[in-house]
Amino acid sequence: MTASVGRFDGRCAVITGGASGVGRAAAARIIAEGGQVCLWDLDAGVLAEVAREIGASNFQAVDVSDPDAVQRAADASAAAMGRIDILIAGAGVTGATGPVWEYPIDSWRRVIDINLNGAFYCCRALVPHMVRNGYGRIVNVSSVAGKEGNPNASAYSASKAGLLGLTKSLGKELAQTGVLVNAVTPATFNSPILSQLPQSQIDYMRSKIPMGRLGEMDEVAALICWLASAECSFSTAATFDISGGRTTY
Repeated sequence: MTASVGRFDGRCAVITGGASGVGRAAAARIIAEGGQVCLWDLDAGVLAEVAREIGASNFQAVDVSDPDAVQRAADASAAAMGRIDILIAGAGVTGATGPVWEYPIDSWRRVIDINLNGAFYCCRALVPHMVRNGYGRIVNVSSVAGKEGNPNASAYSASKAGLLGLTKSLGKELAQTGVLVNAVTPATFNSPILSQLPQSQIDYMRSKIPMGRLGEMDEVAALICWLASAECSFSTAATFDISGGRTTY
């Protein structure tokens, strides 16, 4: 798909998990289409390098599982860019692999803290900036696992299902404010996050995709950027699949 030149002129975005994967791909596209981006991720050194490579104007090293750190980063990002129009909540981890009755409690807590609580903290901190301006787009990066549940990935599946519930609640709360909130539910994509999984789990997830292949970052970034743009004007509190045919509801 050919990008719309200037689609993000004057828009300022915060992208969590922005140093790699879908966050980086979406950031590069928004910048190419005229927007400003503040990348959020954990490693300041990696962030600085990625920001230089894609032309991001700002970055913040932040742990999204820390609500106070998120609030500080939100305030700093708004001050640096002048406004916040877009949040793409892409920060996430997969956690341990194993059945529920053997699942490590510390891994469960970490996955929920980052994937679900982190998105909540980001929305909580950034929504007021959007409401004041009467415009905003929030895209929460969930997963097909949040709809269907993947065996041996209970924490990840539960966190991504919770993110869909958060999206629907927040979207309805903001429906008349000019701030739209949607989620994407990708199947498995070629991404650095796969390094956290055993090959057997990746093979299982690929086997569930009727197209018979993993997705590519540019494919999901294209959908995310439409949802993050003014072109998306009558969809909120909704879930958009990009799964190679795996998810059909």
